[in-house]
Formats: sequence, structure tokens, C-alpha cells
Amino acid sequence: MLKNLRSNPRLLLDDCLLIGIMAVLAACGLIYEYLLSHYSARVLGSMETVIYAMIGIMIVAMGLGAFAAKKIKDPYLGFAWLEVSVALIGCGATIFLASLIGFTQYLPQIIADTFAIPVDMLPLGGLFASLVKFTLVMPYVFGFILGFLIGMEIPLIARIREDIYGKHLSNNVGTIYGADYIGAGVGAAIWVIVMLKIEINQAAALTASLNLVAGVIFFVRYRGQIKTRVWLVISHLMLALMVFMVYCYGGQWSNKMQDLLYLDKVVHQQQTRFQNLVFTRRDMSGNLPSAYGFYINGRLQFSSMDEQIYHQMLVHPAMSVSARHDNVLIIGGGDGLALREVLKWPVQSVKLVDLDDELVDLFQHPERYLPGDLSRVVMSLTQDSFNDPRVKVINSDAFVEVDSLLQQGALFDTIIVDLPDPSHPDLNKLYSKHFYARLRQLLYGDGAIVVQSTSPFHAKKAFISIGNTLAAAGFTHTEQYHQNVPSFGEWGWSIATKMGAPASVRAKQQQPLLPFELTWLNAEVFQAALVFPSDYYRQRDQIKVNELGTHTLYQYHHQAWQAEMGLEIDITAEK
Repeated sequence: MLKNLRSNPRLLLDDCLLIGIMAVLAACGLIYEYLLSHYSARVLGSMETVIYAMIGIMIVAMGLGAFAAKKIKDPYLGFAWLEVSVALIGCGATIFLASLIGFTQYLPQIIADTFAIPVDMLPLGGLFASLVKFTLVMPYVFGFILGFLIGMEIPLIARIREDIYGKHLSNNVGTIYGADYIGAGVGAAIWVIVMLKIEINQAAALTASLNLVAGVIFFVRYRGQIKTRVWLVISHLMLALMVFMVYCYGGQWSNKMQDLLYLDKVVHQQQTRFQNLVFTRRDMSGNLPSAYGFYINGRLQFSSMDEQIYHQMLVHPAMSVSARHDNVLIIGGGDGLALREVLKWPVQSVKLVDLDDELVDLFQHPERYLPGDLSRVVMSLTQDSFNDPRVKVINSDAFVEVDSLLQQGALFDTIIVDLPDPSHPDLNKLYSKHFYARLRQLLYGDGAIVVQSTSPFHAKKAFISIGNTLAAAGFTHTEQYHQNVPSFGEWGWSIATKMGAPASVRAKQQQPLLPFELTWLNAEVFQAALVFPSDYYRQRDQIKVNELGTHTLYQYHHQAWQAEMGLEIDITAEK
């Protein structure tokens, strides 16, 4: 074959062209796969489940598409139309999904406004609940269609190569798969280096433009073998216009549609390398100030109305029962609100470890990123905590950074773990026995550690598992407490000491519990928060410890989330 290529430069040109096109399409296919998974996870929640399910569905669909490719009689015409279709769906999927999900979520409100239906009688059941369920399936439908079309590319390219050579090629499949694998690797690199840093519709448009260019090159080179050329030219021109429009305006449209998913008005959105950040505003009646909410990947992190309850309950019990308050470690807490509470104590230094430097920068310098009113609200909430000279921010994966702190011989009087719920396998490791055992090594013997521990009501097994895991990590005394935070509902924390008396005993001995007055927490509130219903821990011994790599806690949390979502749908259906 190599001899034939050398003797016929035109065959060599054709072969390089087809192999190059295959590599480009493989890169585009992988980016589409990641892009659709990433976007669907953002709007549907439960990120890890959506991503894994989407990738699995698309791989299966690619296999079915490869089988179906043999039904296409004309590989040249079929391939030309195939690239137009892949680019069209890949470019428009996120906008269509944003519009569909946003519309179905907002439809009950539209009907209520049109017919003057009271707010407590919104039409949420029956057909409307079915529509919501339908929209939750549509991302997977798009993933299947896109995967099916992508799967047809390799068989069609193989047939075209054999048609050009005029014979069966013994190494045809190997050559094409080699280009496919290399192209997919390049696509993965482009996704990580480029696409994750730009707006998702711009990423879709850029990927579609690569598809479009590959399709145009193929069409121009093999136009003699392609019928219905006029319609293909028109389709490519219209597709080019669509790609341009999506790149320029797709983000604005998607944001407006995504805004409908939030109960309150969205006043700022920002995509970092790691997560999607959203601020909302609710205008209150009377002379009450507006309430601002902060969401990460669609999940509420705090509301300005009641965040002080959460952060006071998180920080001050552990700080009050620690023998000293010189050195404090905060894991997570990139919004600076836990840090604000820590700085009320006479600390000498605080290290805060958070992976997302863009998130920290937003709360450290809100005036650079946020509109005026929102910027002033955020500055009022954080009280400029990040700019205190006693604070050192470390932008790193806490799982890795803890090892670095251990190597430095660092020790802390209080450790505060303020991480999002374990809704992703990457977060699960930060709730593991292994991680807690290393944190124990960083804690002074008379210090205390506190861990944000999700909802004891909505995710009971996950909550208890966190307590069990702390105890298994070697902490002498582990206790749990809870409080109602209106924006979240019933919420819980776990507090542990390395030696000596448990936190509850230390708190009783500490008079007063706090050297300053707080708006919510006092000694009586903390002691009451330690009390649970008499049978709450009845099955505690049956709930597993979260060992590193087992995903036990993630599964507990995910099962609770699924049950909660199912309960919500059933309730609305009954209404």
C-alpha cells in the first residue's frame, strides 16, 4: 500500500485528507460528549450521575450508529449530510435544552399570571409534572442522537477509502481507528485547556465550526461524487450563520432561559474552571432589604437572609471548645463567610484551602466582577475577610494540600471543614476516613474539628455516616448537632475532639461559651442543638464508614437526593 501511495501522489493526498478529517471529527465528537454531559449535569443536578449516564448512552449509541451506517447506499453523500447534522445538533443542543427546560419550569407561572390563579394554586401536577419529567429525559435523547450520528462516521470513512483505492484495504480499520483515538486525545486536551474556560455555547459553536470546516473540505474535494450539491451548499451556509449567531448571542439566550430555573431574579452568572456560579435577588415587601442567594452548579450555598445561622453554628462551637485560638485551618469556605466568623476570635493566623481560585477572587474582590449593588452586599457579608493580613489562601486540592501541611509539621488549634455536600465522587474523598485521619494529625491534642455534615432530616444515612467516619478516623469523641436554617431546612454538623472531654462537656464548662454576643448562637442554643429524637441513632451501627475509594457516603447522599426528588414530584402531582 505504501508503494502505491508513493507512486500516486493523488492517492496520498486523499488518504492524508481523509485521515485528517477523521482525526478532527473524533476530537469534535469527544468534545460534544463532554460538553453535553457537562451542561446537562449543570441544569439537572446530581452531576456525577448525569455525566456517567450521558457518556454511557453516547457510547452505546455510537455502536448502534456504526451498525446502521451500512444502510447508507452512497457513502459520499451520506457523509456530507452527516457532518451537517452533527454540527447542527452539537451547536444547538445546549440552547434548545435551556429553552425547553426553562419554558416547562416557567409554564405554570405563565398560566397563573394569565388566568389570575393564586400563587398557592399553581398548576404543578398532572400534565405539568409530566412535562417536567419529559425535559429531564431530553438531554439523554440528544446525547443518543448525537452519539448515533457520530458512530456512523468511521464506517462511512472506511467505505470511502476503499472506494478511492478501488479494493479492500487490509489495514483500513486500524488506520482509521488510529486517527480516531489520536483525535479523541487531542479533543480531550482542547476541552480541558480551552473549552472549560469559555462560555459553554461558545464552546459548542467553536466545535461545530471545526465540524463545518471538515465538512466543507470534504464536500469541495469530493463534489464530483456528491449529488444534490445545491442543497448541501445552502445547508452549509445556513449552518455557518447559525454557528456565528450561537457564538455571539447563544450565551445570553441560554442565561435568560436558565434564569427561569431559579425562583428569584438572577443578577449574576459566572463560569469558573470548576463550577457554575449564580447570584439571585429576591425583593422583599415593606422596608426589608432584598435577599440574595448564591448557587454553585444550581445548588444553594447560602442566602443573605439566614447565612449567619449556618456559619455561626459551623464555626463558633468548635472555636469555643478549643483550648487556644492561635492557628486555624479552614477546608473549603471559598465564599469567606466562615472566615468572617473565625476572625471574630483573637486568631494569629488562618489558612484557607479552596480549589477554585476564581471563586475566592470573586468574594475577595467583588467590585471587579459584580454589579454595584451586589458587590456592596457581598462586601458587607464577607466584611473584607480575605484581605485580613492574618489570612493565607491556598488554592489547591485539599486532599493533596493536607499532605503538604503534614510535611511542613503544621498544627492547628481548630479545623473547620466547610465543603459542599458529597454529591460528586471527587468530593467523596474529602469525607473519607483516610482524609479525616490526616486532619487528626494536623490538630493539637486540645483542639477541635467541625465538619459540615449535610441534612440530618433529608439525608439521614449520609449525616450519620459522616459522624461514624470521624469516629473511625481516631477522634476520641465525636458528636453531632443540628439547627434549622430556613433556606436549607434542617441542617447538621459533626464536631470531634482528639483527646480529653467531648465538645458538649467542654461547652458546659466554658463560661461564658462565647466572649462576644452573636445574633443567633448562644450556650443554650448549642446544647439544644446536640439533642436528637430518641430513636434517631437506632440503626447507627448498620450505617457504614466512608472508606477511601468506596463511595459509600456519596451513594448514601445520592440515594437520599433521588428519594427527595421523587417525593417532590409525587407531591406536586397530587396537588
